[in-house]
Amino acid sequence: MTHRWILLSLMTLLPFGTTIAQEKPKLFFLGSAHLANHNRDIANVQVENVLSPERQAQFESLVDQLAAWKPTHIAVEVLHTKQAELDAHYAAYRAGTYKLTAEEYEQIGFRLAKKLGLPRVDAVNWNDDAPGTDADYDWMAWAKANGKGAMLDKTINELKADAARETLFLKDHTVLQWYQLWNDPERMHKDEAGYFDMAFYGNDAKNPGAAWVGQWYARNLRIFTHIRELVARPSDRILVVYGAGHGPHLRKDATESGVFELVDTYESLKALHP
Repeated sequence: MTHRWILLSLMTLLPFGTTIAQEKPKLFFLGSAHLANHNRDIANVQVENVLSPERQAQFESLVDQLAAWKPTHIAVEVLHTKQAELDAHYAAYRAGTYKLTAEEYEQIGFRLAKKLGLPRVDAVNWNDDAPGTDADYDWMAWAKANGKGAMLDKTINELKADAARETLFLKDHTVLQWYQLWNDPERMHKDEAGYFDMAFYGNDAKNPGAAWVGQWYARNLRIFTHIRELVARPSDRILVVYGAGHGPHLRKDATESGVFELVDTYESLKALHP
């Protein structure tokens, strides 16, 4: 009865319509290029050798500063089904018997997790086949077969030009500046806006462009669900190290779901020391 009286008394002190804010877990999305140069996309940024002594020192500096955020989980772009393999590599790294590869999830994820004494790095990726056949999503083949080859060429050429400019940028800038670029809101907006043009690669009878964007949204929702499964308490702080192209969608999922308080990555990175 006493507890009930205290609660009722507190409620009478609050203005009508006021709610008590509840703590939410925080999400820090760190968008990245694929540092190991997988070349899996239509246009690929070519990252120089990040294993050079100069770049390794820059990664150490970045990780030292990210550690101040004190994440409780580090989620990375490794298939969720390969958690055991990731665990083995991380355990070997902590034991001093594993040399880091160029992968961003190792250069940042493994380093940071070890520095903070975290027991694991969490694999949250999903990238299985979408429903239907490959032809259902082949917007480039549709464009070539339906008189939109010139439009397709323009799209691809613009993507390749952007990748070429970014490749040149990386050569003359620090690792911290790389990540400031990849998490710049203007760059993210440009990435996101391009998906709305994909629906032009199709018609009412068949629209592989729209279908492809639909499966991309679905993939990111599955990834977000794996991230969400990491939350054990409101005080959790989850750092997500992922391909920058996923940023607009995973950030939107984090906020629109109401699950997370989203950290402003760009402003946080701008505040770090070179």
